[in-house]
Amino acid sequence: MPSHFPTNPTSTPTPNSDHPTSSSDNLNATRSPKTTPSEMWNYLWIPFLISLSKELSLAKAQSPILLPSQLGVGPSDSSSTRCTALDPKLNYRPVIGILSHPGDGASGRLSNASTASYIAASYVKFVESAGARVIPLIYNEPPDVLFQKLNLVNGVLFTGGWAKSGLYYDIVERIFQKIIEKNDAGDHFPLYATCLGFELLTMIISKNKEILESFSAENMASTLQFTENTIIEGTVFQRFPPDLLKKLSTDCIVMQNHHYGISPERLQENPNLSSFFKILTTSTDKDNKVYVSTVHAYSYPVTAFQWHPEKNVFEWGSPMIPHSEDAIQVTQHIANFLVSEARKSLNRPPVRKVLDNLIYNYSPTFCGKAGTGFDEVYIFTQPSLAHL
Repeated sequence: MPSHFPTNPTSTPTPNSDHPTSSSDNLNATRSPKTTPSEMWNYLWIPFLISLSKELSLAKAQSPILLPSQLGVGPSDSSSTRCTALDPKLNYRPVIGILSHPGDGASGRLSNASTASYIAASYVKFVESAGARVIPLIYNEPPDVLFQKLNLVNGVLFTGGWAKSGLYYDIVERIFQKIIEKNDAGDHFPLYATCLGFELLTMIISKNKEILESFSAENMASTLQFTENTIIEGTVFQRFPPDLLKKLSTDCIVMQNHHYGISPERLQENPNLSSFFKILTTSTDKDNKVYVSTVHAYSYPVTAFQWHPEKNVFEWGSPMIPHSEDAIQVTQHIANFLVSEARKSLNRPPVRKVLDNLIYNYSPTFCGKAGTGFDEVYIFTQPSLAHL
């Protein structure tokens, strides 16, 4: 077998013309000589240096994070150690109103009262995790009480559920109209609509109660695929770090749990919907059907999700709910955006009225032992006689 190392010409013996050579001598002369240890090192040190160079480059790229004082930009005098003044235009004590949903959230196991409604505690924790408090908007309480409560909050959240008709639909529609009016009057008043909430907005804005389509996306984690040329500035995704934005498209770190939705084609075909919402992301169901998963209003602080951002952190009933570190970051960024929008609200309600109507006046019920559904719910068995 020929040597894999090149032959050093200086080591090749030269035939002596004074001495005739035999055929065996000629054969030995044409063979490659043995490679010495020093010659082998000549071929090994090159890849070693290449590898070392790569490691040094990586170490340079991962240089330690330096504190301001280590960069020589520390405080120059005592006055610079004072805290930066807060923006007086922002409300640092925002309150979000969450609309209750018919039933007890546990298929009647906790309450079978006909007047019962509930709010899953995960929505409350979701809001609180970003620095806001919650006032429950009990859907079947007297309308004058409910809409007085609406004047105590700085934003609204519509939850998931199943109710698409009757009193609940009517109340959602009326609250949505009030939110539009508040924004048109100059108050930056955000709305988040999750799953059913998105479906109801689709029906209300399109003025078509039959517009929804069937999808097989119950109890599954999925990706989010950003639409082509999507501009995320000013949307719920604007503060996501680039690596997390990328993972949204490659990793199943959002939770889906719905049977209905709307395809991108149908949304774009409806002039009312297409002029109100821009599509940010789509997702694919178990049958590879594509549906709209996130939208943002063009002219209002209204964001709707077909998926459940609150579940990643605060629900444990299904093994399909993603709980990875990336999934937790998704929930936190989504919550932060809602509350950051609510801080822009001009509404400054009386402190005592807010305190009298906060969710803290109620106690959650643990229902997680059933192994399915919500872990905790707030149940409202009678219309509220709130202190207003």
